Amino acid sequence: MGNKQTVFTHEQLEEYQGHTERCRSGPSQFLSPQDCTFFTRKEIMRLFYRYQDLAPQVVPLDYTTCPEVKVPYELIGSMPELKDNPFRQRIAQVFSQDGDGHMTLENFLDMFSVMSEMAPRDLKAYYAFKIYDFNNDDYICAWDLEQTVTRLTRGELSAEEVTLVCEKVLDEADSDHDGRLSLEDFQNMILRAPDFLRCRFRPRDENSCCVI
Repeated sequence: MGNKQTVFTHEQLEEYQGHTERCRSGPSQFLSPQDCTFFTRKEIMRLFYRYQDLAPQVVPLDYTTCPEVKVPYELIGSMPELKDNPFRQRIAQVFSQDGDGHMTLENFLDMFSVMSEMAPRDLKAYYAFKIYDFNNDDYICAWDLEQTVTRLTRGELSAEEVTLVCEKVLDEADSDHDGRLSLEDFQNMILRAPDFLRCRFRPRDENSCCVI
């Protein structure tokens, strides 16, 4: 890695870093993960080399021509930060531009940005909501909750126990009693029970079953 050269144009690095200021301006600016990069140039380069090392036969070292390449989900999901995470496929799907888990470099940077300690709680809650929304209908319904609770508890609860937990969550957080959680419901729930936002991106943390 020591012999690798800078592979972005000055303008490309400026653009990546420019995302940081938009993110820091407030929750109303969190329009997409592409608007959120919390990294210095050095960190961007370090992440690029990690991305390139995942699939050196696919990802070129010269990115000045903006090549249209993706690293397959199978390789993304094998990273130390994800391989033991029960939400790894959903994380990759949410951050990939086509929802298939195959990631461009921009997708890869976006994922690490949102997972970073510098990302605000509102942003983390927004993407946790998207990850928990398994059927992608912009709500967390009872079925989504069942999938979420089963993964958060690593399958240690019985089906009846999972159902009881989901019913309790909906009873306490579903403000309009329509049987599902909106993003606003979810954000309010996080304020009351922040532990539910156990989605931190912790490499090799055996005690953490997290998403953001």
